[in-house]
Amino acid sequence: MLYVREAHGSVEEVTKKLEAAATANKFGVLGFHDLQQTMNAKGVEFGRECRILEVCNPGQAKDVLEADLVLSNVLPCRISVYETAGKVEISMLKPTAVMALIRRPGLQHLAQEVEDTMIRIIDAACR
Repeated sequence: MLYVREAHGSVEEVTKKLEAAATANKFGVLGFHDLQQTMNAKGVEFGRECRILEVCNPGQAKDVLEADLVLSNVLPCRISVYETAGKVEISMLKPTAVMALIRRPGLQHLAQEVEDTMIRIIDAACR
């Protein structure tokens, strides 16, 4: 259900690599969340770094949304970069697993295409 890889560099460096890899794979970064900063700003002390990128390929997103607008609940795709046990990891929910939970088998091929691209993006950022 999850794809997790250890990355080399700081959370900030890996996040920049992810952004570049997403662009190189025709995915845009639609949003960015710095959980540590957001939590601390709300008065909740959170010591670990965690950044979430919301990524999307507009053409593929259009195909998914035209098939079933309820799938807007799982778009855009999210990739997390965080510190854990002294190392930096990148993770995502596999689109194929999400689609299986939602039970839209007709879109499984598209979920696989998105997943393959997101794995390429993550793998590139881990180098």
